[in-house]
Amino acid sequence: MLTQAIRRVGNTDRLANAMMSTEDRLKDLRVRKAQVEAGGGQARVDAQHKRGKMTARERLDTLLDEGSFQEMDTLVEHRCRDFNMDKNIIPGDGVVTGHGTIDGRQVFVFSQDFTVYGGSLGEMHGLKICKVLDMALKTGRPVIGLNDSGGARIQEGVASLGSYAEIFFRNVRASGVVPQISVIMGPCAGGAVYSPAITDFVIMVDKTAHMFITGPEVIKTVTNEDVSFEDLGGAGTHGSKSGVSHFTSECDEDALLLARDLFGMLPNNNLERPASKKTNDPVNRICEKLDSIIPNDPSKPYDVKDVITEILDDGGFLEVQEAWAGNIVIGFGHLAGQTVGVVANQPKMLAGCLDIDASDKAARFIRFCDAFNIPIITLEDVPGFLPGTNQEWGGIIRHGAKLLYAYAEATVPKLTVILRKAYGGAYDVMSSKHIRGDYNVAWPAAELAVMGAEGAVQIIHRRRLAGARDPEGERSRLIEDFEETFANPYKAAALGYLDDVIEPSETRNRLCKALEMLLDKEELRPARKHGNIPL
Repeated sequence: MLTQAIRRVGNTDRLANAMMSTEDRLKDLRVRKAQVEAGGGQARVDAQHKRGKMTARERLDTLLDEGSFQEMDTLVEHRCRDFNMDKNIIPGDGVVTGHGTIDGRQVFVFSQDFTVYGGSLGEMHGLKICKVLDMALKTGRPVIGLNDSGGARIQEGVASLGSYAEIFFRNVRASGVVPQISVIMGPCAGGAVYSPAITDFVIMVDKTAHMFITGPEVIKTVTNEDVSFEDLGGAGTHGSKSGVSHFTSECDEDALLLARDLFGMLPNNNLERPASKKTNDPVNRICEKLDSIIPNDPSKPYDVKDVITEILDDGGFLEVQEAWAGNIVIGFGHLAGQTVGVVANQPKMLAGCLDIDASDKAARFIRFCDAFNIPIITLEDVPGFLPGTNQEWGGIIRHGAKLLYAYAEATVPKLTVILRKAYGGAYDVMSSKHIRGDYNVAWPAAELAVMGAEGAVQIIHRRRLAGARDPEGERSRLIEDFEETFANPYKAAALGYLDDVIEPSETRNRLCKALEMLLDKEELRPARKHGNIPL
């Protein structure tokens, strides 16, 4: 009887549907689409605006070229029937997905809608994102995700968790194949944080975005620590303390425009190079400023960013992770129109020493550049690895090995300029000729040695100094002799460890010509599943 009743109802619906005119069908479709575009309703949209946040669709309109967005899975609905969810169905299920263009280049996107179920991720919400990632892999296009979510949808239980895992798996599979950018524009908590963490770059909106595994209330219960949302997982914290975030923006619009700029630096996939950029900056421009940038006193600092901007096309430099591990500087720019990645020791911070955070920061950036065919420019002024028990107990050996591994593994063109100091193991690590730097040059003030003159003399001539009538005078003379013999680039050049010693003012010209020569470089490595980087 029940089966017959269902059939009668089904037949009635089909009959009613068959009797609809074309005009009625179109009107019905438009009503459905309007319901989707309304999101959680005007009251929730107003609340979103009151927080200083754009809606999901407004964000996509800002990110993408005007009129280019093509939505996918517009009418998807959740399948949960527990906790009265069957009476609360909003088409689209809290995330807007599709594809569009940025400066005419195709990109796949998703934008979580906080006005619908607080942007929480349920089964179908997650599967919509999975479809975007699958399509990006099939077509070799980058992905940009706009995150604004309360986390897993509790009502859907393990189905929600399952969709998260499906996303994580696809993030990993896409890693190194297509660029992935995450823009955090609201809450991102619990398991939700792992998807952005796997992606290549994270942009956070200051005072609005928050990322954490467990919130302040749970931390208070478990550890009795009092901490605010902002201190625990705000953009400032992740930009300066944890290194989770790569960029911090003041508002939604700034974050989206930054994502556009970053996107423009990158290729579509790992089989392509980034598009070249037209510039009127001459390749053979003489950088006279560089001839006097290094202080005569080797203990005095200078700002390596001045060197970077002087060398790159039009002085343009997009710095990555500016507020974290400031003793090393990384970022993107153009050289002779080609996108390049820059890694530079910063003498203004910890004298440019390599420490745990700096090693991690540079290693991951180098691996990204290598994955996506972006040449690496290394500007070296490093007195060594940072000494101290905190560093040793924190695993500086393991973390420093990551940087060494990344440079040695990279097969893109690697161009190194030693600006001043290159001491000890840090000399080897920073893209030296021995780990297959392609073009290695030094400025005349460069010092390539196991250590500085004072430390070397103290070790080598310990007995001599102990028996000297005038220990201080003898020490000064020995230091002067050591500096004359070793604190220069000419011994390394004589051994072929440097390709040349150059005048600082000709650095741009020499790098541009070397890069042009190396652009078609191919370097084969032994076949393997993957290496075992010292994580």
